[in-house]
Amino acid sequence: MTDIARAGTYALGDRTVKRLGYGAMQLAGPGVFGPPKDRAGAIAVLREAVARGVDHIDTSDFYGPHVTNEIIREALHPYPDDLVIVTKIGARRGADASWNPAFSAEDLTGAVHDNLRNLGVEALDVVNLRIMLDVHGPAEGSIEAPLSVLTDLQRQGLVRRIGLSNVTARQVAESRSIATIVCVQNQYNLVHRGDDALIDDLAASGTAYVPFFPLGGFSPIQSAALNQIAEGLGATPMQVALAWLLRRSPNILLIPGTSSVEHLRENLAATDLDLSDDTMAALDRIAPRPVEG
Repeated sequence: MTDIARAGTYALGDRTVKRLGYGAMQLAGPGVFGPPKDRAGAIAVLREAVARGVDHIDTSDFYGPHVTNEIIREALHPYPDDLVIVTKIGARRGADASWNPAFSAEDLTGAVHDNLRNLGVEALDVVNLRIMLDVHGPAEGSIEAPLSVLTDLQRQGLVRRIGLSNVTARQVAESRSIATIVCVQNQYNLVHRGDDALIDDLAASGTAYVPFFPLGGFSPIQSAALNQIAEGLGATPMQVALAWLLRRSPNILLIPGTSSVEHLRENLAATDLDLSDDTMAALDRIAPRPVEG
């Protein structure tokens, strides 16, 4: 059986977790909306993940909405002592499955209470503030007001640790004067490398970086190059993409998601891949690191 501890561990504030976790987003229905086609299958995936050593799960009450948290509670409650559940607030789903900002104090407070209720806990391990100034990606603008609401909820004992999602480097810098930030969750992968400098900055301060969409944004040519390298290694493209991320920086924590036990096992097996320097160089050539200027 794959030993995901081979990939090492990293800090989430005062907690330490294995670097390969699980993202629950795909446990909801199509478009992350409504219930899954196979609820029993979703429960099986969660239980398999924990049985194989996964000790941090990424979720949100706006997945579904409410669906993934309810499934997590059904599958895993009472939770193992070493399990860290990371959730997100700052958005809501429309009746048409749209993703909408939910930044007011009332919205954020209600979202924390929804997560507490649906997960069945008295305090949330980690809450990422999802910034929705632009639904499609990070956009500049002050985040002091919503982050201050979240720090107040932390003082009330409802939130233990705070993270950020969909943010710019400037917003991360602003946040450090307001709260202790334990993680930043943005889109980043082999070809989507806009956060290279931010990852290095966070690593220097001991802050975790959690990339999502490990295969998102690839062009056909880039996908073909990755497929060729993966075939030579006897691995799947996803396994190689995950292994590259693990090697990219020690502060990177992974949360690949799937609704299939078989695919879960494949993803976790990425820790079995030892990428040589030559392979890393070949992967880096698919989309070189941006030049800072």
